[in-house]
Amino acid sequence: MKFGRTVKVNAVPEWSAYYISYSNLKKTIYALGADLAARTTGADGENAQLINTVEEASQYDIIFRKKLDEELDKISRFYINKERDLYDDFLSLQRDVHDFQINANYEETLSSGSSSISNLRRLRTEEEHAGKNSVILSSLDADNALKSSSPSSSDSIVIPVDEYEEFYSEVFDLKITLKKRAIALYVSLSELKSYIHLNRTGFRKVLKKYAKVMGRPLAGDDYLQEVVDTAYPFVQATDAALTYKTNELIGLYATVCTKGNMTQARTELKVHLREYVVWERNTVWKEVGGLHNDMKGINLTNQGLLVSSNPIVEALDKNRPLKEPFLIYTRFGTLKFPRYFFNSTVIILSIIVATFIVLLTVPIFEEPEQQSCLAILVASSMLWATEVIPLFVTSILVPLLIIVFRVVRSDDESHVRLSAPDATKYIFASMWTPVIMLLLGGFAIAEALRKYNIAKMIATWVLSNAGTKPRNVVLTTMFVAMFLSMWISNVASPVLTLSIVQPLLRTQTIESNFPKAIILGIALACNVGGMASPISSPQNIIALQNMFPQVSWGAWFFIAIPVCILSILAIWVFLLLFLNPNKGAIITKLPRSTEKFNREQYLVSGVTLVTIALWCVSHQLEGVFGDMGVLAIIPLVLFFGTGILTKKDFDNFMWTIIILAMGGIALGKAVSSSGLLDTIAFGIRSMVSGLSVYGIMAVFGALILIIATFISHTVAALILLPIVAQVGNATSDPHPNLLVMASAFLCSCAMGLPTSGFPNVTAICTTDDMGRPYLTVLMFITRGVPSSLLAYIVVITVGYGLMKVVGL
Repeated sequence: MKFGRTVKVNAVPEWSAYYISYSNLKKTIYALGADLAARTTGADGENAQLINTVEEASQYDIIFRKKLDEELDKISRFYINKERDLYDDFLSLQRDVHDFQINANYEETLSSGSSSISNLRRLRTEEEHAGKNSVILSSLDADNALKSSSPSSSDSIVIPVDEYEEFYSEVFDLKITLKKRAIALYVSLSELKSYIHLNRTGFRKVLKKYAKVMGRPLAGDDYLQEVVDTAYPFVQATDAALTYKTNELIGLYATVCTKGNMTQARTELKVHLREYVVWERNTVWKEVGGLHNDMKGINLTNQGLLVSSNPIVEALDKNRPLKEPFLIYTRFGTLKFPRYFFNSTVIILSIIVATFIVLLTVPIFEEPEQQSCLAILVASSMLWATEVIPLFVTSILVPLLIIVFRVVRSDDESHVRLSAPDATKYIFASMWTPVIMLLLGGFAIAEALRKYNIAKMIATWVLSNAGTKPRNVVLTTMFVAMFLSMWISNVASPVLTLSIVQPLLRTQTIESNFPKAIILGIALACNVGGMASPISSPQNIIALQNMFPQVSWGAWFFIAIPVCILSILAIWVFLLLFLNPNKGAIITKLPRSTEKFNREQYLVSGVTLVTIALWCVSHQLEGVFGDMGVLAIIPLVLFFGTGILTKKDFDNFMWTIIILAMGGIALGKAVSSSGLLDTIAFGIRSMVSGLSVYGIMAVFGALILIIATFISHTVAALILLPIVAQVGNATSDPHPNLLVMASAFLCSCAMGLPTSGFPNVTAICTTDDMGRPYLTVLMFITRGVPSSLLAYIVVITVGYGLMKVVGL
């Protein structure tokens, strides 16, 4: 976890303004580093004469030291005031505990004389001796209780029962109050100790950050040891005094609550502290950004552009104020409707439901299975495209509709319409295929590479050798992003690549084009990398599902790698011409990673390489393993069986993608089984009968490129690839696998909008340390659309030629 976020999570909310301003100090460091880089580097990106005078270099130290002194003074003043207040509270509690001891001893003595309040009531004497609301105690007990002499002439003294009950209740309430005060003071003293340690860690880390960015430590004395550690909050005597007060407080708590048992008192206070911290920490985590969910759960899709917030969620949210109802005035009175149902979400959902009903009722086909299947196909496609409900929810809905409306038919020549029980077995048996296992195996490899920093180490090593020329750095970064996208998800690869190049971005000025070029390059390269391997994107998995026979990994690499390389080179040249990264660029060479592989990393790398090698020769191994999906079990068993990956890692798999793929498989099976796919393919074949395979690929490719730009790449593949495969089979010169593979590639090439895929969303949301976005929507569109066209040209030329060579 980043230390800036650690401070937010561990800080006492009421004290948040008095912790070290770690984020502001980092911004100061990056500003100084950018100024230093501008002074020491020429405009062409090559190293120029360095500043070599001590006076000029020390100006940075003076500025930064002043900032550190201000932070240290703020922390010291707050600590002294807070310590004084807490110590005053301790003295007050100490006096009250002393008074409580006297009252408690008196109450204990009274209780021992009469056993309990119920016994006191039974010890009442006749009304003539003491009255009906009195209790008689022996003179000996009274003497012990009062610690004073009693009238020797009396055999007993009389204490009213009501007075005793009131006294007993007061003692009990005082005990509860003192216990609460002791717990609260213990928590505050513990937080004060944590305050010291957290701030000292902050000083240590920020000084280390300064040395890393500026290339040398802060000049002069050791600021941490000579300045920070000599300030009052950080001297050893202060920490020792705080520990002593805490131990004394534990003694007071033991006196009040545990009958002097210090061990039990210490245990109880730690339990109270733990409960308090857990409650507060959970609250802070949720407020900071909902970090209890991983990044994979963040909903960054096209939905924000198409629909408004979910009205059902708004209606169920008790924290949202109710909006005024929408009024419709009629002859019969005023009709009131909840206003949150009058938004784009409900309107789009209503249109989809109406379309579904119309397609079910209006006769289009003679066969009822085809009629129902068309309605399900159109409604599912609209739900996927608009995302009025989550994508995976639509996938879960698909088998329900297929079974209820009895869409599927038997596979024999009779094509009998299956009953609901038979259709259930048929559909659910088809949803779990070897392709799903291949997807799981890919997830396991991606998670292992990410968890053990193998991908990051390789990427860092490559980028550290990229030199200092902006054009070379941009190209190298794009190839690194493409390589990462081959093996880990498009969600993680742009984030990982951006984290590696952050030191380069922080040294740039506002006028520099280099950050814009490199961020755009990362996003576009991650999209292109989506076609590099069969597991690099969901659309490739869907393509394999629609290819008969499936293409081997070796053939896929033979086609995809050259296409990806040429696409990235074309996009890179375009960025050089129309977004010159040399303008205002200040490049400092990234430091080499000194980290070496450990045993776990060697094991992960070995298993990954062996699995990929087996996938490449999967066709030769069909007699042993049967399918690539079976080979995917190898990394699953080895990684989870050896403890490399855990149950938590398994839970973090992108199960929504798996459900989405299974829903697409079910829909494709229904469209094929009902006969609708043959009917659609026959209609399309008549329209493209005069075109060659290349012409069909070019036309369908352009259509897919446009559709996938506006909707999810995965959704476009789910809807269109089964149709493309059937059209390919229906042509006079059938090449279904070629058309399917080209269509899957072009789904990845759709990157014209900021919302066309997660890499684009990541790029448009990237900001500098001052919170300013690097890219604008217009800048992205004007570079993204031409880049999509360049990749499209590469696919339908070079890609087509390589597919013909392979024999697709």
